[in-house]
Amino acid sequence: MSIRFLFAFFALILLTTICSKANDVPPGERICGKWESTENNLIVQVYMQHDKFIAKIIWFSDTAGRHMDYWKDVRNPDPSLRNRKILGMNVLEDLTYQAGTNSWEDGMVYDSKHGRDWNAAAYIDKKGLLKVKGYWHFKFIGRTMTFRRV
Repeated sequence: MSIRFLFAFFALILLTTICSKANDVPPGERICGKWESTENNLIVQVYMQHDKFIAKIIWFSDTAGRHMDYWKDVRNPDPSLRNRKILGMNVLEDLTYQAGTNSWEDGMVYDSKHGRDWNAAAYIDKKGLLKVKGYWHFKFIGRTMTFRRV
């Protein structure tokens, strides 16, 4: 056997193992991981904590030329939170997976630009894009952000 054949064989086994593990993820946990906005201005890390899903900011575009650590949550309605950094802040909380609709529902999303909390829901479309909708009581009154997996 040639070395190339052995290398190709082991590479195929490794790839098969990685792919099978990716398919072993329960449907409710497919939302977990790093996601970048399609506007290329935000990356969030989605993770599960106590059967609920949370997203925190791990990178964002700073058009003003300041370092990301500079930005604080100055518009937060709670004065005690106005000094917390935007970088690392949870912006999506309490999403729960609904198997019947293959979506994540009943969460809250925080808009640091305006200091407002909104109801939130999310789903992954057929193209693998994460759609997160922030809305006010009714889903048809809201805005959807689209993310691609990083």
